[in-house]
Amino acid sequence: EPARTMAIVNQHAVTSWVGIARLFAVVLSCLAFSLVASTRDFWGPSGTWCMFTWCFCFAVTLLVLVLELLELYPKLPLSWDDFTSAFSMLAALMVFTTSVVFPSTFISSPCSGSKCARQAVATAASCLCFLAYALEVGLTRAKPGDISSFLSTVPGLLKVFEAYVACLIFSLLDNYQSKPGLHWCVAVYSICFVVTFLIIVFTIGRCLAYLPFPLEKLMVGYNALALMMYITATVLWPLYNFKGTTRPDPCGRNCWWDRHLGVTFLTIFNLIAYLVDLVYSSRMVFIRTP
Repeated sequence: EPARTMAIVNQHAVTSWVGIARLFAVVLSCLAFSLVASTRDFWGPSGTWCMFTWCFCFAVTLLVLVLELLELYPKLPLSWDDFTSAFSMLAALMVFTTSVVFPSTFISSPCSGSKCARQAVATAASCLCFLAYALEVGLTRAKPGDISSFLSTVPGLLKVFEAYVACLIFSLLDNYQSKPGLHWCVAVYSICFVVTFLIIVFTIGRCLAYLPFPLEKLMVGYNALALMMYITATVLWPLYNFKGTTRPDPCGRNCWWDRHLGVTFLTIFNLIAYLVDLVYSSRMVFIRTP
């Protein structure tokens, strides 16, 4: 009897709520970068970032849909649930940032003409794409007490948030070499980013199970240390940057004052994230649900 090879099609991959959210994300991200590409106005780092975000999210989400539709993902040497949870959180953050950066950089006031209309529609599509990814994050988030997929839990999603905010901080850093206190702040951002990024990668690669010590307690200790480090950075960064200085007038688009103020707020965001992360990870270790 000749061997039969049939492709298994999992229709649930596109008919479930998660699948529908992914389909919307694919269509909306494609619409956004197509409209912006048609205007030929996406110059500079901001334009490159926006186009990369839409194209990257479109390509990876389409790949996820195809792999789940054909049920090929079990053959991959990674934790699929952790990967999709981490990617949906990352995509939501990237598209949200792009939805803010693109209109503030490229849509001028007053806005008129077909070019402006295409930019406005692209911005609307980007905002709806963010909602699609946010819906996917909400639908795939682990229920309380379920730790089968770490990156779908609140501490896991916060790890993606912390790493992404650190990347935003790095993009704003400049002119910190002359002050030792700022060196410490950059060290805090770098050390916490590297450790958090390795946790994400090792979780997706199923490597954390080989650690010779309890993972949950390691997370609690790391979060406590990262929180204390970020507390010092939250104090030292504005102290060394803004003490005895005032905002330049005029202060252009790439003004150092605005960049340093952005780093200050992002540092506070990550401080709050590590605090919430510590609370949740502590509950997972010390408060067991029946």
